[in-house]
Amino acid sequence: LDYLANAGCLRPMRSIRDRDLLVQDIVMFQVIHRVQGPFQKFCEGLKTLGVLDQIRQHTDSFRPLFCYEPNTLTADQVDDLFRREQQESQEEGPSKLQKILAFATGASVVPPIDDGFSTSMFPLANTCANCIKLPLHVSYQLF
Repeated sequence: LDYLANAGCLRPMRSIRDRDLLVQDIVMFQVIHRVQGPFQKFCEGLKTLGVLDQIRQHTDSFRPLFCYEPNTLTADQVDDLFRREQQESQEEGPSKLQKILAFATGASVVPPIDDGFSTSMFPLANTCANCIKLPLHVSYQLF
């Protein structure tokens, strides 16, 4: 209620249309009005420093500083992140890596999975992925 009052969005709800108008008002407040003041102060600061005109003239050069551009996460980037984290976590102990594993996989310990290198005599099933791995044997008797 306090948030709606701050946003100037208090209105009686009598229909679904009223709900849709409320959502539009909230979005306008959150996305436009809430950041308008700080953005204007930021622009005034850039003017004071004398860089606002340079930014306007060289927009492509400044784009990475002000605009987020998503990029595809690669295996090498993830590997680098974990290597850095491992180096930093040596000071804090293995509990930090355990937290990262829990965040990434939902498990706090390395799960017992078929790594592709072990040769099992028995079939392995994974109900989450709905698959079964049958071992390759030399003869039908071994199978």
